[in-house]
Amino acid sequence: MRGRAAGPTLVGLLVLAFLAALAFGELRLGPGEVLAALGGGGDEVARTVVRDFRLPRALVGLAVGAALGASGVVMQAFFRNSLASPGLLGVSSGGALGAVAVLALGPALGLGAALWALPLASILGAFAATGAVLLLARQGASTERLLLSGVALNALLGAGTSFLLTSTAGHFEVNAQILFWLMGGLESRGWEHVWLGLPTILLGCLLLLPLGRAMDLLSLGEQSAQSLGVDVGRLRGQLIVLSTVLTALATAVAGIVGFVGLVVPHVLRLLFGPSHRRLLPLSMLGGAAFLLACDLITRCFPIGLRLGVVTALVGGPFFLWLLRRPR
Repeated sequence: MRGRAAGPTLVGLLVLAFLAALAFGELRLGPGEVLAALGGGGDEVARTVVRDFRLPRALVGLAVGAALGASGVVMQAFFRNSLASPGLLGVSSGGALGAVAVLALGPALGLGAALWALPLASILGAFAATGAVLLLARQGASTERLLLSGVALNALLGAGTSFLLTSTAGHFEVNAQILFWLMGGLESRGWEHVWLGLPTILLGCLLLLPLGRAMDLLSLGEQSAQSLGVDVGRLRGQLIVLSTVLTALATAVAGIVGFVGLVVPHVLRLLFGPSHRRLLPLSMLGGAAFLLACDLITRCFPIGLRLGVVTALVGGPFFLWLLRRPR
């Protein structure tokens, strides 16, 4: 695939993955049954399954995949390193810690039944983590300082999450909910999760698209970009904020899902080149299709695979292959 065929091809793959997400599961439906259910007709059971369960789950997966794909491109441009990923600054770990804190401490604080408490805590945790990284790296705010601060903060946030997990030992239901956030998944995602994540993720992706040319110039180096008219400080701030918003919302509705923001942009960069004006929209489409395909695997295998496990099984070997490449 080259040039103009890239976009239509990825759109076609995304449509196929989306329709497959509506058709496959414990109750398998044909294409005609899916289309009839979407239109409000057909069998009542099929209509309920598609419209009340599978459609919101697929929309959440689409939004999360697009957000992680776009965030991966941003982080790789920000650090000028194609091995960077959305969780590098502790956003995913902070979001998970916020969610786990509500699950572990919520019943004692009277928050256990609050629908919005868990995703709100996840978003606040993600922003707090990024704020802490920027605070630690405020002197000069070089990419190296940001990177090292993110690594250290990820370790601290992981320790906090592990502590909360061990503190709930013996509470099977709470532990199961915590593992959902640590391993990622789209189970039981409903329309409330769609309205929580999809509109803001769509807005964040749209705000990123005009920054593609500036990201191309940033890849030449900060001094070169500055000399070509780019306000590097402002651009870096925009990239950090938008990447944080997208990753935080993805974590809030699906937990930690790794490797999407690493694998998808890197593969597309190898196939279609490094231009961010092309890479950003392609990574949004590719990330959405990839996540829907991975979620479909979790539903079709009888052993109860988690979404984070599937993405890791794909992304881990790919990452090792990247490390073995001479360039």
